[in-house]
Amino acid sequence: MDNKNTETFELNNNDASQCPFLSGKQEAVAGGGVKNRDWWPNELKLNILRQHASKNDPLGDDFDYAEAFKSVNFSELKQDVLNLMTDSQDWWPADYGHYGGFMIRMAWHSAGTYRVGDGRGGAGTGNQRFAPINSWPDNGNLDKARLLLWPIKQKYGRKVSWADLMILAGNCALESMGFPTFGFAGGREDIWEPEQDVYWGSETEWGANEERYGNSDNYNERDLEDPLAAVMMGWIYVNPEGPDGKPDPMGSAKDVRETFGRMAMNDEETVALVAGGHTFGKAHGAADPNEYVGVEPHGSPIEDMSMGWKNSFNSGVLDDVITSGIEGAWTPHPTRWDNEYFDVLLNNEWELVKSPAGAHQWTPTADSNAPMAPKAGDANGRQALMMTTADIALKTDPAYLEISKRFHKDHKAFEDAFARAWYKLTHRDMGPIDRYLGPEVPSEELIWQDPIPKVDYNLSDADISSLKQMLMDSGLSISELVRTAWASASTYRNSDKRGGANGARLRLEPQRSWKVNNPEELDKVLKVLSDIQSKFDGTISMADLIVLAGTVGVEEAAKKAGHNISVPFSQGRGDASQEQTDIEQFNYLKPLGDGFRNYQNANMDIKAEDLLIDKANLMSLSIPEMTVLVGGMRVLGANYDGSRHGVFTDNVGSLTNDFFKNLLDLSITWKAATSEEKEFIGRDRKTGAMKFSATRADLIFGSNSELRAVCEVYGANDGEEKFVKDFVSAWTKVMNADRFDLK
Repeated sequence: MDNKNTETFELNNNDASQCPFLSGKQEAVAGGGVKNRDWWPNELKLNILRQHASKNDPLGDDFDYAEAFKSVNFSELKQDVLNLMTDSQDWWPADYGHYGGFMIRMAWHSAGTYRVGDGRGGAGTGNQRFAPINSWPDNGNLDKARLLLWPIKQKYGRKVSWADLMILAGNCALESMGFPTFGFAGGREDIWEPEQDVYWGSETEWGANEERYGNSDNYNERDLEDPLAAVMMGWIYVNPEGPDGKPDPMGSAKDVRETFGRMAMNDEETVALVAGGHTFGKAHGAADPNEYVGVEPHGSPIEDMSMGWKNSFNSGVLDDVITSGIEGAWTPHPTRWDNEYFDVLLNNEWELVKSPAGAHQWTPTADSNAPMAPKAGDANGRQALMMTTADIALKTDPAYLEISKRFHKDHKAFEDAFARAWYKLTHRDMGPIDRYLGPEVPSEELIWQDPIPKVDYNLSDADISSLKQMLMDSGLSISELVRTAWASASTYRNSDKRGGANGARLRLEPQRSWKVNNPEELDKVLKVLSDIQSKFDGTISMADLIVLAGTVGVEEAAKKAGHNISVPFSQGRGDASQEQTDIEQFNYLKPLGDGFRNYQNANMDIKAEDLLIDKANLMSLSIPEMTVLVGGMRVLGANYDGSRHGVFTDNVGSLTNDFFKNLLDLSITWKAATSEEKEFIGRDRKTGAMKFSATRADLIFGSNSELRAVCEVYGANDGEEKFVKDFVSAWTKVMNADRFDLK
């Protein structure tokens, strides 16, 4: 017997959480039988397109969270959360008798996983409840914070999601300690399973970072892998001890600027968040975690009932807690909003010491004669103040120091900056302000909410028919109409509800100049559409006109194939201005590849099929929706720059099922055209004559068994009618993806 498959697999193990701030290695043995992923570790990951199926939601398809949240007595809910702050529980008593700092950390770490690169992470789904995030070392003991909230969640049930409750708890914590928050919005809907689609890095050890930095030895020169925003596996931002655990403040400043920048925060917002957040609460490092701290929640024994990091050091609570390994408070009054953080940071000299847990931290020198901080569990006890290396970075980095001095001098400016930065941190991934719910939503619309003016027209059926005729008479081809509408709508990311056709930002920078949008052709099409808009005896936004143009293209293509259909069109999109468009932030929506248009950035090491799956997931498409859209886009001639790759038809511009028929045609053999195996040639099996060319984003639909099974439905002799119907449904979903008013 060949026993190669009985070897130990180093995958994910539960041996890793003895140390929340040092590295715990994960190792596991294959058990319960090998799975496909064990036999074929590089198989295409389609599971991300099956995430969050409605049948997994215990609330059911007919549950409307927005309506449920609107029915809650918000004042009563908020008062219950405020009361919790000083209602210390014996099983996990509050530091200083106040849970404020603890709840701020929970909310911060819920929101702080957000990253602008792909819009994933963030507070919008309540994903802190699930692995791996609920068991990251950086989230040590936050399982207790969520459990403290359970009686409130239990009371209000489905009327408030965990996602909303965690952020509300952070706001209430701040307000209960005297800080005036900028506002709060509900509307975050919980997920019911771990988000397997989020890539948190390749490392297999907590605290490792070799893969994300490419094994660079010099942390001052290395570049963080896209789209990651944390410096190491299992952390939210940076190592508080310093880069790679080295207490180098300038090196830490580089990490802080990089990670907060990847959360869409500038230097001022970064300083405000660090200083504001560290005005409250304390860090915990009472003893050596390797000796006293047990496993994380996801690896804890069944009898622990999802509670992890069991601490056997003395009482295990208050002054005996071990979390980050760093020990102490930043300010003399850690349950009060004030300007003491900058007093402490800027008015003292600091020296490097080790915490009782062995972590690098900083303490005021004896000559500084600094005030003391209270002890967490002893009102009469005192301990030295502390700063992390990341805090000292605000005093060391010239740009951060200038901002810190300004905030120190002008407390109101600091207060406003922190209020706005906290609001952005906790709401950034919610999308447009129209999705915000509750009585505390600020009236001010901010640039990071991608504002779009409302429209005040209502097109009649006659108006729409007139516009359709003008589009058909415009001289624009079906392919040009379809490509333009797709370019506008397909920027949508369900991860953070950004992008999409609403706003018509396709006509603005930066999208107008993206290579994937073929700027020369786009300028031509937009000029024609602008002429139609000006000649139309009525009013229509360019956003609506672009989508209507795509509708006309699909309807005409279906008619050419013998199908008389009507593609649904929903008016109501507005046109954003250039001033309402943050060019830097919108550039993050630029696709690395768009398999639907058979486009891939040059010199990309990522396989085209992986980029296609990733984009389909960001657009919230299912496997059949992705498949039918690719097949339809190919026969419509919607490829980037008119490429013939994957255009398996002689009737370009007709909405036929030719892509699937020819993909599955056994009379065609395929061979790679280059050694990189990115492009392929299909030849007649008998004559050797070339029939078609393709990319990996085409042939994967015949190569992968799951995708092939779907293609066989559409490629069958009776499959064309279903193909057209399903294509129209998927197309409409993409065009309306950002129309939250229709949902």
